[in-house]
Amino acid sequence: MRPKEIKKLIELVEASSISELEVTRFGKKVRISKNSSTTTVTTSPPAANPLPAATPVQTEAQQAPPAPAPAKTEPAIADNIYEVKSPMVGTFYRAPAPDADPYVEVGDTVSQNQVLCIIEAMKLMNEIECEIRGKVVEILAENGKPVEYDQVLFRIEKI
Repeated sequence: MRPKEIKKLIELVEASSISELEVTRFGKKVRISKNSSTTTVTTSPPAANPLPAATPVQTEAQQAPPAPAPAKTEPAIADNIYEVKSPMVGTFYRAPAPDADPYVEVGDTVSQNQVLCIIEAMKLMNEIECEIRGKVVEILAENGKPVEYDQVLFRIEKI
């Protein structure tokens, strides 16, 4: 699934009263579940060997509650700064090819829907577009290095 499709599914789950949604498409499975404070997205390839029918299944009540995450102290971000976050786990690339110029540099003015970078996930190149018009003030990911889901890639000052 494309990042925009996953983002729409997340928004639908957050806006509805359902607590969990699982979608299988093109052999890929996306599971979105929420509790009162967070939304979790899990993607996985289809299982090669399905579980036997006799395997017991734990319900949410039987599972141990998750341990609380340690508090992170992050610097305050100004109201006019927009953070572009990674919609998936993958490898971050600033340019369309190794010998090409980067899509954007610090100080560049970007428009809405302009490509900022590529994230490679499972041999698919996913273009990450800017959602606002602004000026690139910081590039936080390193070219050719792995990025995590929801990791801040760029900080853009709104214009």
